[in-house]
Amino acid sequence: MEAKDLPVYQFVEGKPLIVTDGMKEDFWKNGFIIVRNLLTNAEVIKLRSSLERPESAVMGESYDQGDGDGRNIRLTLWNHPGNDLTGMINRCEKVVNTCQELIGGEVYHYHTKIVQKEPRTGGAFQWHQDYGYWYLNGVMFPDLISVQFAIDRADVGNGCLQVLRGSHRMGRIEHGRVGDQAGADIERVYEAEKVMEKIHVEMDPGDGLIFHCNLLHRSDQNNSDRRRWMMIACYNRADNNPTKDHHHARYTTLETVSNKAIMECKNLDDLSGKWFINPHKANLECLPTNPGKVR
Repeated sequence: MEAKDLPVYQFVEGKPLIVTDGMKEDFWKNGFIIVRNLLTNAEVIKLRSSLERPESAVMGESYDQGDGDGRNIRLTLWNHPGNDLTGMINRCEKVVNTCQELIGGEVYHYHTKIVQKEPRTGGAFQWHQDYGYWYLNGVMFPDLISVQFAIDRADVGNGCLQVLRGSHRMGRIEHGRVGDQAGADIERVYEAEKVMEKIHVEMDPGDGLIFHCNLLHRSDQNNSDRRRWMMIACYNRADNNPTKDHHHARYTTLETVSNKAIMECKNLDDLSGKWFINPHKANLECLPTNPGKVR
């Protein structure tokens, strides 16, 4: 059962996703909004089928990240969106235009990751804010926004995302290391939990959660018999270009595509234009130069 007065909206296939004043008010009040069917049934089936193929080039870039409690989360992480199916989702109008309207200006693709929590073994994410560690990359202001797409059903049973409603208004909290993750100051989190509503964000495949970079969020281990995969696309405002080179992209022009481009895309495995991150394979101190305009 959903919490009362959740900021829930609905995408209707074939129509533009109009960002209303009410949607903006909900986003800035709560730190997030939920858009049901942000990916249509056909789109999420196409994405899922593409990633599940043994020969999937995207999933071939996956790596494990420890959760600090003996389990791993499997991740696939890339910067520039590219022209493959995942890139079409990262660049489509209903996603990019909505993020620009909510965050208040032009955005570029900061990075995307696929989070893979397997049955009975998937690890947890500690309480954290994304800006809690992104600011270390030279990002001056918390003008970043993320879109989490449910690839599988996500609920309490298989470790769905939890958020503290309105916690983005606390500003940035200090973070430390927990396993391979960055975790927020737990004493500050305990105090926040006393005064802010904790919401388990349950989503069906194709649903989208759009949230502010300072929203506190976490997820439990997956102790169920069901898989839980998510794709999370992150966008930075163009005028918030990082002040230094780091392992995520500086500003590059994001060329949007129509929503139809997702189903029309036939490129599943040509990853040219993407920039994958794998801390177990790459020396992240050796960074590529800013490539400028990238599709």
